[in-house]
Amino acid sequence: MKEFKRIGVLTSGGDAPGMNAAIRGVVRAAISSGVEVFGIMRGYSGLISGDIKPLAIRDVSNIINKGGTMLYSDRCPEMLTEEGKQKAIETCRKFGIDGIVTIGGDGTFRGATELTLRGLPCVGIPGTIDNDVSSTDNTIGYDTAMNTVIELIDKLRDTCESHARCNVVEVMGRDAGDIALHTAIASGATAVAIPEFDFNEDALFEKIINSRKLGKRNFIIIISEGLGSDYAPALAARIQTNTGIETKFARFAHIVRGGNPNLRDRVLATTMGAHAVDCLISGKSNIVICEKAGIITECDINYALKLDRMYKNKLQMGDLDEFTPEEIERMRAECAARRSYMDNLYELQIRLNL
Repeated sequence: MKEFKRIGVLTSGGDAPGMNAAIRGVVRAAISSGVEVFGIMRGYSGLISGDIKPLAIRDVSNIINKGGTMLYSDRCPEMLTEEGKQKAIETCRKFGIDGIVTIGGDGTFRGATELTLRGLPCVGIPGTIDNDVSSTDNTIGYDTAMNTVIELIDKLRDTCESHARCNVVEVMGRDAGDIALHTAIASGATAVAIPEFDFNEDALFEKIINSRKLGKRNFIIIISEGLGSDYAPALAARIQTNTGIETKFARFAHIVRGGNPNLRDRVLATTMGAHAVDCLISGKSNIVICEKAGIITECDINYALKLDRMYKNKLQMGDLDEFTPEEIERMRAECAARRSYMDNLYELQIRLNL
């Protein structure tokens, strides 16, 4: 088994509340196990350029409650090239880094796989507000982001009620509708449109008209950004035209990614960070840390990436060639369970939000 004397930790891609808590979990768990930790600044960009510094116990004090990431983040096109990957490996040799914990989304995990294939063990932690990593029930930052959306919608509803308006709200989530669907239910929104389901605009217009006749003054319509940047404002215009009700558009955008992590994300990030270190120094690599039914576990990164493609109907020829029939069947079962969960929530939203 490889002996780990020094590991690196980086955050990559979009920031998420709880990343700092994960960094703290990694640093404290490693040091308690006799392993040094180096912080890699600006994700893979810093790894390639050598923007790296040692992290001691006190360096991660008082960050568990902070949003963003103390290591900063970046998107690194150079990491997609062989030259970039070799530079990253050379940097690790220079600093004596034996393995890396990477915190981010699917792009971060692909980078971790490339490094593992070149001899540098890596473990991934899912840090993204979108909750679009299919191998885990929850990603770091997701719960905080939803609570931020709820807070903003509650404030927006006050104005809608006062002026008898409709507000179309676009929320983040990339191609996943998790944030939009859950916050629609939690806020009592009139309707929600997400990429996973067809949306009947005519039925929405009729619902709004009938509800107004019954005395309802405010209407909140939540739209996932995965439907395209033009869809939500155009829908607001169509609602006003077809119902005669004044309709405004609001895009919460990146404000949803900021702010201090809530309790759930702090605990999730901390436990995932510690588990990642334990896995790495015990000889496990090319894995992503997951939460399944409340249990912190792990799975192969390649499995996680292909599971994502299967769930999102983006599988390409040959993607499943490396997996056994049993693994493929398990993937299908996981996708079916996730779809069933979303189906049930979507139907509940339609049934209750009258």
